[in-house]
Amino acid sequence: VMGTKNRHEVLSLTYPHPLKPVKTDAIKTGEIGIVSLGLKNVGDVRVGDTITDAKNPTPEPIGGFEEAKPFVFAGLYPIETDKFEDLRDALDKLRLNDASISYEPETSVALGFGFRVGFLGMLHMEVVKERLEREFGLDLIATAPTVIYKVIKNDGTEVEIHNPSELPPVNEIDKILEPYVKATILTPSEYLGNVITLVNDKRGIQEKMDYITPERVLLEYAIPMNEIVMDFYDKLKSTTKGYASFDYEPIGYRDGDLVKLDIRVACEVVDALSIIVPKSKALTKGREFVKRMKELVPRQLFEVAIQASIGNKIISRETVKSMGKNVTAKCYGGDITRKRKLLEKQKAGKKRMKSIGKVQLPQEAFLTVLKID
Repeated sequence: VMGTKNRHEVLSLTYPHPLKPVKTDAIKTGEIGIVSLGLKNVGDVRVGDTITDAKNPTPEPIGGFEEAKPFVFAGLYPIETDKFEDLRDALDKLRLNDASISYEPETSVALGFGFRVGFLGMLHMEVVKERLEREFGLDLIATAPTVIYKVIKNDGTEVEIHNPSELPPVNEIDKILEPYVKATILTPSEYLGNVITLVNDKRGIQEKMDYITPERVLLEYAIPMNEIVMDFYDKLKSTTKGYASFDYEPIGYRDGDLVKLDIRVACEVVDALSIIVPKSKALTKGREFVKRMKELVPRQLFEVAIQASIGNKIISRETVKSMGKNVTAKCYGGDITRKRKLLEKQKAGKKRMKSIGKVQLPQEAFLTVLKID
């Protein structure tokens, strides 16, 4: 297999037939056949790759094969933690007819074991998640898309950050480096203004602009990868009515003014909701995040505080009001002090629940971060 450089033993060669495959000793140039290999891993062969004789290989693979580049990376976790292996098997099977999916194991303090999966876009991510749930009977939670950052500590050591929860304390960080890509955008000239506005909002740095024809414009930008993994591709298609094309290639790491935005629910940080954002956008994103979370967190018997924080500094807060219970309903007249005692007892109980209570977050809460502009 020329793409993966793997060697396999050929178990059988057959021609496809409506009733039953027909065995053969050789499949010649231009023919359509079935090659059965002793594969033990789905990743050993890719759709579109070239298979050749190991002893007498062809000098060049068949043209047209190119490994799909994922645009969105997100964590997928089974709600039932014992379904981890089932999720692995499901991803393996799904990749047989969707070669654009890439994945590797990752862990979360809040969600346990799961996979960091690469998708072509937000729509692709939603389709894959739905297929995993419908075809394989899995209940999944999707986390915020991420990229790999590099942190230079004060002592000069360099650390790779695969998950925002791994970011060292602020006082130990000298600088944070974020991956950049060279984005090539081909768009009709009538949408040029919309595209430039979109890319500038994503912190893009223009490097080239050429009019290929009076109607077509080629743009090259250096853009932080973090800005394109969320919804850039979908927004580009939307703002150009689907006529723009987009490709990217990594160009290394650059210094970035970044901070980790934590979300606290009932005073506890939910690591799966943490994201790394530009400092200039942290306040806006934090406010929008807690506002949306307030609508999704179910009401409890005690007040639930939803906070956005940078380090120990709270930058935004919303409160989910507690459910009311009329503890004086059975009091018909009598001394007012009895009602007052019941109300004071209820108040003390709610205060105690607030300090030790746990809040179960719905799946929609983890999807909220994906929808923030």
